[in-house]
Amino acid sequence: MKNKYLQSFLIVLLTFHLGYAEIFLHTSPDSSLKKEDTIRIKESLHEEDIEANEYLKDRLKPIQANFKRINSITQWTGIKKKDIEGESAEGGEATYYYKNKRLEKIMARHYGEMGQVLIEYYLLNGKLSFVFEKDYEYNRPLFYDAKAMKENNDTEAFDFEKSEITETRNYFEKGTLIHIVNSQDCGAPFSGSYMAEEEKSILDAFARLIKLEKGK
Repeated sequence: MKNKYLQSFLIVLLTFHLGYAEIFLHTSPDSSLKKEDTIRIKESLHEEDIEANEYLKDRLKPIQANFKRINSITQWTGIKKKDIEGESAEGGEATYYYKNKRLEKIMARHYGEMGQVLIEYYLLNGKLSFVFEKDYEYNRPLFYDAKAMKENNDTEAFDFEKSEITETRNYFEKGTLIHIVNSQDCGAPFSGSYMAEEEKSILDAFARLIKLEKGK
């Protein structure tokens, strides 16, 4: 019975255009579906970065140009995928993109019952240059359909388009985080201590992904 409602719910999902998402259906011999395989945040492609603050414009220009160059590549010479374990409730996956044997970017997806996060890491001359994080917080759990809504006397079922979206752009220069833009902040500059904490957190996560890629 559960599979019946699940299949019906997925059919409904397929009738809607999800502007920020791609739909992936992976069936196994028993036709079961993984939650995290149903909806995935779309990664950047043929995209330019937002306008830089005037006082940082010259410093951010090469970072932004590199971002545009990398996410415009459609033919990769190598793509490697690894499972990420232990960092989110529903697991995750990392995808490594290579051009002429050089690692250019890493896409890390972290799945949860109430949302998912896509973190894009861009490299410049072999070093971290730009990190673009897209965080989607669902209005309800992924498989919270109309039936569950009625059973719980609720007013909403799961609707991807009602997700609360936070985008964070992190700019690195010679291994140092020099600028952060967050779609939820008021535009005030971040404190030095906050920047240092974010830098450490991002670099630690990046180091774990590099270690994972090398199979260590």
